[in-house]
Amino acid sequence: MSGDRQKGNAKEKDVRMSNITAAKAVADAIRTSLGPRGMDKMIQRGDGEVLITNDGATILSQLQVFHPTAQMLVQLSKSQDIEAGDGTTGICVIAGALLQACSELLAKGIHPTMIADAFKQAAAKAEEILISVARPVDLFDRNAVLDAVNTCLSSKVVHNNADVLAPIAVNAVLDIVDPNTATNVDLRDIKVVKQVGGTMDDTELVHGLVLEHGAKHASGGPTKIENAKIALIQFCLSAPKTDMENNVVVSDYAAMDRILREERKYILAQCKKIQKWGCNVLLIQKSILRDAYNDLSLHFLAKLGIMVVTDIDRNDVDFIARTLNLQPISHIDHFTPEKLGQSGLAQEVTIAGSTSKVVKFTNIVNMGRTITILMRGSNRLVIDEAERSIHDALCVVRSLVKKRFLIGGGGAPEAECALRITQWSKTLPGVASYCARAFAEALEIIPYTLAENSGMNPISIVTELRNRHNAGMTTGGINVKSGTISDMWAEKIVQPLLVNTSEISLATECVGMILKIDDLVPVR
Repeated sequence: MSGDRQKGNAKEKDVRMSNITAAKAVADAIRTSLGPRGMDKMIQRGDGEVLITNDGATILSQLQVFHPTAQMLVQLSKSQDIEAGDGTTGICVIAGALLQACSELLAKGIHPTMIADAFKQAAAKAEEILISVARPVDLFDRNAVLDAVNTCLSSKVVHNNADVLAPIAVNAVLDIVDPNTATNVDLRDIKVVKQVGGTMDDTELVHGLVLEHGAKHASGGPTKIENAKIALIQFCLSAPKTDMENNVVVSDYAAMDRILREERKYILAQCKKIQKWGCNVLLIQKSILRDAYNDLSLHFLAKLGIMVVTDIDRNDVDFIARTLNLQPISHIDHFTPEKLGQSGLAQEVTIAGSTSKVVKFTNIVNMGRTITILMRGSNRLVIDEAERSIHDALCVVRSLVKKRFLIGGGGAPEAECALRITQWSKTLPGVASYCARAFAEALEIIPYTLAENSGMNPISIVTELRNRHNAGMTTGGINVKSGTISDMWAEKIVQPLLVNTSEISLATECVGMILKIDDLVPVR
């Protein structure tokens, strides 16, 4: 009977258990990096590049995961990253705990569909409980928003610099939206420019534009221009080339001389046209096919007193155009004064503590609602991790703009949900009651892991946490610094409600999906 399918449901069980084990393995891999005392992971890529991070989404996106179900957990943390931006480690830990609960319920012989339905009900109930313990926040109350950002940064590698980075994140988001009417924030309006040198405390928020490269100094071109008229060009300031694979063979010196003369004339005419429209700062987009500029064009532009910044990245063109309120120009004949942007000052600035230079535009006329953060750090690894941390901090403020409620941290909301869902499960009939209780116990993984990562005794701490919540202390959570249970609001350990609600709903959805898979069919 070699070709026959296994009889009964033995195969289903095997597939389910294999799925659950694979997904749990991923969840356990990043469990140690949850919370302020969580460990960091060092990731070495195939090309030898090294990353140091404890951001769940970053770790998982770098893992090479082959099992299809384990990949679902990677995508789960990605969707949490998109939805809330923070809590990417927590969501995987919760999903892993729910899967552990599922395997115990399946062992008792409960049908997977019933488990999935009961979990869905319990997740809806958890959302109600979270909303009932949350407190509304006003975006104009800076301290409350800052507390949430500080909590987010407390678990990052850069937590020592939170007093510098947190106000920057809050100001950056609140400067580009109107707190009264906004319902979402487009984080593409905040550009992070990274420069090695100095320390993280030198990071600054720039109301204007910062370009990563310095100006060109060839032939003594200017590096500071007041009342700048700025053009962003997408064409090449170099002699036209023949088509691919074509050659021009020049045999005598007179013809060669003529070619060089024509080239000079052609480039000079282009530069004069640029000057004619009053442009005195020229940004040149990177070009792949031919040189975007050559020494000759830089020489002419310097003589005409035009400051040149080259190698503008294609991805930055949209941001620069919005910030400086200009239009990219794709051909020399399309040059018109309306397409230029204006700023009070454009100058090249040397970064303190390093040799690199950046170009800053300030006092921009009719500036778009964008803002630039100039990140500083002693080396590349630190800056990259700081950028990921500031992204999470910006996402926390964005979550508060989307859903204006704050909730305690430190495992307090999970412990409260666990208590209230356990009480609610006693009102449910039959199997659903079992499943709801298992769901409640699974949520306690968050306070348990927080305690474990901080070197406390997890069992006694979680038991104490349960007692406090039973006694009606809804805001009680684990204070990692002192190793006790304290009031999270008094300790200012708070986070946006959106982080918790999306964690629970997305994790439950993913677990329900994994449960309903009963066969793995490889297709060639």
